[in-house]
Amino acid sequence: MDLDYLKYLTSGVDRDVVLNELMNEYGNDVWNFAFYLIRRSDYADDICQDVFLTLYEKLHTFRGESHIKSWLLTITRNRTYKYRRNAYFSRVVLVNNAAKNGTSRSAEAEMFDRMETRHIWINVMKLPLRYREVLLLEIHYQLSIQEMAKMLDVAEGTIKSRLHRARKRLSTLLQLESEGGIDD
Repeated sequence: MDLDYLKYLTSGVDRDVVLNELMNEYGNDVWNFAFYLIRRSDYADDICQDVFLTLYEKLHTFRGESHIKSWLLTITRNRTYKYRRNAYFSRVVLVNNAAKNGTSRSAEAEMFDRMETRHIWINVMKLPLRYREVLLLEIHYQLSIQEMAKMLDVAEGTIKSRLHRARKRLSTLLQLESEGGIDD
């Protein structure tokens, strides 16, 4: 979908129409990115809703200096980090994780069972956030190193370094799994 017209929007445009187009085009990407960062589908729902609410309010501030997808993923990342810092999130996640006894399967586990590359994604989710984040941005969202650097507000060399370390850690995890060294 060609959304280049977004950089020429004025305050008088029908934001509802534009929002619907953007939600249809990028809604799944926003939700998936939030989910992979936060690992909870219910929180990803809240974050996705918050991202599009922010988009609705701030649509006229888009300057077209980056691709709209990069802008949306940046908003998603910022909202996810804000959500993670929230004291309520910290308490609920810690209590929920401590209360689990392993008798019921999570929605995330069900989703991974259906994925063709289940073992890879499980290991990606084991990576620290800074490595998981760059892998997802590169592989799933196909952002360039320059776009990732701008989005994450770090140097391009840092992105390259994180990607290298993420791939190395993932490779090690997969190797250990294939040798039977890690039990899920």
